[in-house]
Amino acid sequence: VWGYRENEPMGGRDPYSNSKGCAELVTHAFRQSYFLNDTRRAQGAVVGVATARAGNVIGGGDWAANRLVPDIFRSLFAGETVAIRQPNAIRPWQHVLEPLSGYLALAEKLYTGPQTFAEAWNFGPDAADARPVQWIVEQLTRNWSTDAEWRVDGDTHPHEAHYLKLDSSKAHALLSWSPTWNLAETLHRVTEWYRAFHDGENVRDLTLQQIDQFSARVKGLQGAY
Repeated sequence: VWGYRENEPMGGRDPYSNSKGCAELVTHAFRQSYFLNDTRRAQGAVVGVATARAGNVIGGGDWAANRLVPDIFRSLFAGETVAIRQPNAIRPWQHVLEPLSGYLALAEKLYTGPQTFAEAWNFGPDAADARPVQWIVEQLTRNWSTDAEWRVDGDTHPHEAHYLKLDSSKAHALLSWSPTWNLAETLHRVTEWYRAFHDGENVRDLTLQQIDQFSARVKGLQGAY
């Protein structure tokens, strides 16, 4: 009914997912025991320790195995049909620069108000950008070439959650953070990067250019408030 909020119970039925919940719980325990306890408050030595959760990040330069976007572009580079595992699985897709901007905003707040902001925080896209895998592969293959094709891989694969979505209302309200690029622009930027790599262009320069363009948009949005 709604995206996962920061106060939702920790869980995860597989070790990978569960390890994230464990990290949150361990950090919370250390924060309460050693960084925000009464003794440190009395000494004026409070240290702000927070955790930050991002949506499914995508962006140029990702070559990890068994990740949707890198797998798509490896297939496109080879002229092969793109195979996807879970076409109906919904994820909160966002450009990798989005949560990074949130992390920086959070770090600044932790420095100036460690007791106030030492909590868990979500940094995810707008609700409209939580899309199924099939929608992503259709957009990326269309962006790449009219001849690009995809199919569903019918083999047996490990369990994956069907629906993942983050509620970032807290970051919006208390950190004045919000997404900068919508999903359509994000996919355009991702395709731009991989096409430049495929064509032998200078992707370092392109990466820095995209960072500059993103930062300029962030400053523009902040100036509008």
